[in-house]
Amino acid sequence: MTGLVTLGETMGLVAADSIGPLEYARSFSLGIGGAESNVAIGVARLGGTATWLGRVGPDSTGDLIERRLRGEGVHAMVIRDTAFTGLMMKHRRTSGLLHVDYHRTGSAGSRLLPTDVPVDLVREAGILHVTGITPALSDSARATVFHAVETAAAAGVTVSVDVNYRGKLWSRYDAAPVLRDLVSRADIVFAGPDEAELILGSGSSVADGLAALGPSEVVIKDGARGCTALISGERHEVKALEVTLVDPVGAGDAFVAGYLADRLAGAGPSERLSTAIATGAFAVTVPGDCEGLPTRADLSSLLSATDNVAR
Repeated sequence: MTGLVTLGETMGLVAADSIGPLEYARSFSLGIGGAESNVAIGVARLGGTATWLGRVGPDSTGDLIERRLRGEGVHAMVIRDTAFTGLMMKHRRTSGLLHVDYHRTGSAGSRLLPTDVPVDLVREAGILHVTGITPALSDSARATVFHAVETAAAAGVTVSVDVNYRGKLWSRYDAAPVLRDLVSRADIVFAGPDEAELILGSGSSVADGLAALGPSEVVIKDGARGCTALISGERHEVKALEVTLVDPVGAGDAFVAGYLADRLAGAGPSERLSTAIATGAFAVTVPGDCEGLPTRADLSSLLSATDNVAR
């Protein structure tokens, strides 16, 4: 088994350092961001094995992504494309209002092809993880995700799907049937309440409705309210941890990473969910998409802390 295998687009992440309108910002921080690579980094930091596949451009941002992933211990299967590496911009208009803009139409990451999928690697994976972001990028990216999922399913590999609906990439009307199809092919599905409603329609019982589509493990991520889950017919509910929120972007990816890392390690449902909650909580205390992803030692310190000074 090769642990986690995932694929998608990773972008350069430019974040304004100050609060206020973007045009008045005078300093910025540069990092990387992408749902799938965030999960891969999260699993690696928690001691798991993770492989990420994606396309980047022939530019310094692509270089940064490749170096960062490899530096995190992720097996980065980087395909160099002639198109540019996508960018995302983040700024806080006010202390409580975060804006995220994408510059990714026609990017290298959107040009994924089914032939890019390492079939043998997918067949040997412990878990194949995909998101609902990649199918929104292009027809070829959508075909690539479904090809990977079909390859995994045919080999008996567990398929994990994080719905991750992005309204700036496609409409609810266009997204709903594609995401429903993707969820129906999953063994594990992660979704927020609004994402579940997008797939099921209003009035549906969220976890039960998603489970009826096929997944045996349904996890509903509900931010500060924690999570609920239906795993092999058993219901679970875990409250969120109280932390100081610095940057909420990437919290859902951290949650997924914690759950999948523990599942790969053979942990039971309750332990997976507790680790997921703690991993998501740790991630939001640090600026950036993946910078705050914790190690096992970090999680221990968060859960056992009685003071705010580590000596």
